[in-house]
Amino acid sequence: MNPDAHHIWQAPRWALAVLLAMLGMLGPFSIDTYIPAFSGIAASLNATPVQMQQTLSAYLFGFAFMSLFHGALSDSVGRRPVVLWGLAAFTLASMGCALSQSIGQLVFFRAVQGLTTGAGIVVSRAVVRDMFPPAQAQKVMSQITIYFGVAPAVAPMIGGVLFAHLGWHSVFWFLTGVGVFLWLANYRLLPETLHLSHRQPLKISNLMQGYWQLGRDPRFLLLALASGVPFNGMFLYVLSAPVFLGEHLALPPTQFFWFFVLTISGIMSGAWVSGRMAGRISPKRQIKYGFLIMLCMAIINLGANMLFTAQAVWAMFPISIFAFGWAMMVPVVTLLVLDLHPDRRGMASSLQAFVGSSANGLVAGVIAPLVMHSTVGLAATSLALLSIGLGAWVQLRRRWASIGA
Repeated sequence: MNPDAHHIWQAPRWALAVLLAMLGMLGPFSIDTYIPAFSGIAASLNATPVQMQQTLSAYLFGFAFMSLFHGALSDSVGRRPVVLWGLAAFTLASMGCALSQSIGQLVFFRAVQGLTTGAGIVVSRAVVRDMFPPAQAQKVMSQITIYFGVAPAVAPMIGGVLFAHLGWHSVFWFLTGVGVFLWLANYRLLPETLHLSHRQPLKISNLMQGYWQLGRDPRFLLLALASGVPFNGMFLYVLSAPVFLGEHLALPPTQFFWFFVLTISGIMSGAWVSGRMAGRISPKRQIKYGFLIMLCMAIINLGANMLFTAQAVWAMFPISIFAFGWAMMVPVVTLLVLDLHPDRRGMASSLQAFVGSSANGLVAGVIAPLVMHSTVGLAATSLALLSIGLGAWVQLRRRWASIGA
């Protein structure tokens, strides 16, 4: 924690949470805003469904790759420069998407968007721990998750309206405007939170030493799996939304928002509960409760889809409650990751984001297209993804019982 934290930020704690949440919201906006325009983009650029899926995969893999470096750079040059340069590059990449004349150009600029978006998401986590002690940090992280949860619900609606009235190019011009707004807001408001005495030398040897230190720590790897992979039990349905909602549940596009409202309500409620639990129960118990909720809902979801034909009246609720369990435990796991190696919090945030976004990219590019045409396949895959994260947490607790105590 920065010893000068109280002097650096004197405004209310929630105000910093809002600023950092807006950085985190950039990722969901970059994904969810253009999904309603898939058909229009495909028709305009003469793109196949596989090529359209590549626009999403390119973004996710670009995000995963560059996530390795955003936090590490912020440990050396400071949090603020990395955020501002990342936002500037994202804005230019969004302009490139809006001006694309072929599917190849769009895939390229979507990859550049992914390379730059992670700067705000990764660094904002490190900023929280720079500024607050553990219990307060959990409350702030929970507040960020609540505000962050608004983005996936609002983004598809904004994208749908823009596409319907102004065409698909307007979606990326909107993201360009978001980039400009965030750059100006952070230029004016975001302080430098990394204390000079905590900075790491900007040398390749030092970076490699840090990656080696974290990469060979089994505690870090297990925590990263426990936080990053279960999210995909829910994200799988977001990626499959056009098929899951339109074909399986027979909802018209104008009714898709119900799915996002329910899911995001689950995330926001879980994050609120996590903040209320901060300092009252041990982190390990809170994580246990979150995993139990997700496991019960995943099993119920699979059983219901095996026994009955999926109906809109019930099929979306298990996913919403699953999201509640995930949001209740993920702020705690994230802080445990950041505190394993306090001198390399930026790098830890980078590697944690890399594990999670790599899983997201794999699910988006490979797994979702294989299982989205079966509700039983979606439910079984959701349970399998959760089981990976749950297995990592159980293994961690067996070997290092003091973690989270």
